[in-house]
Amino acid sequence: MIPAIKDVFAVHGTVKNDIAEKLSLSKNVTVTYKAGDQPNNALSLNVLEPGEVAATAGTSGVIYGVIDQLAYDQQSRVNSFAHVNHTATDTRLGVLLCINGTGILNRWIKNITGNSLSYEQMNAAAAAVEPGSNGLVILPFGNGAERIFENRILNSDIQNIDFNIHATGHLVRAAQEGIAFAFRYGFDIMKENGIHPTVIRAGKANMFLSDVFTESFVNAINVPVELYNCDGSAGAATGAGIGAGIYSSAKDAFKNFKPVKLIEPTQPKLYNELYQKWRKGLTKQGVDN
Repeated sequence: MIPAIKDVFAVHGTVKNDIAEKLSLSKNVTVTYKAGDQPNNALSLNVLEPGEVAATAGTSGVIYGVIDQLAYDQQSRVNSFAHVNHTATDTRLGVLLCINGTGILNRWIKNITGNSLSYEQMNAAAAAVEPGSNGLVILPFGNGAERIFENRILNSDIQNIDFNIHATGHLVRAAQEGIAFAFRYGFDIMKENGIHPTVIRAGKANMFLSDVFTESFVNAINVPVELYNCDGSAGAATGAGIGAGIYSSAKDAFKNFKPVKLIEPTQPKLYNELYQKWRKGLTKQGVDN
């Protein structure tokens, strides 16, 4: 009932002959890698060693940092996992921060505006608005319980809206800034748990396609972000290649891995001030600041 425990990058099994035939696969195919979505996303970004950090911003958003010692948050606001390269002799744990309301908020804004704008047009409208969205604040917690608030359901909130000032661009920008500020709130918890990166790696996809969100994220947490042309499927294929011996090691697999863009903080002081104003909005939802 209990299989042999093996390293992640190893032969875990083969494809049955009848299944291989139905799928037009070779009968010699082996299963050589297994991972959850966020450890796999970290692998796809070559985030394997202590101090390295990955981020993703799809329907929900994640920051995932690697450490080399057993650690956990006493309130379980962030969670620790055995990372894909963890072994009995080399401790590699992934500390995961999750924001449930991320890209789903951006999509909600798109839906309530009648789907009249593409995401590219939404990003352009947001970019035409000054940082701070003229005082408009959006809390993005409308996608269920948030772990960073100890599994409380806060729901989303739009605050300070002025019908004489705020238009679609303000809504989009406030949503994207609100998501970035939620990441900052969670990132401060990660720092309490020993995560202090000098750079964060992310795929150039989802919310990171928006310059407004990316700049808000980078400036709010005050850490540079490297963007890569990759995704989880590429990470899974790379992991399988390591397990099958196509690559001699993870280092070999990523020897030609290069970022397509580096975004550095340019206005951290401004965005810290905006974050503190955004954070005051949490008191209206009963969160102690």
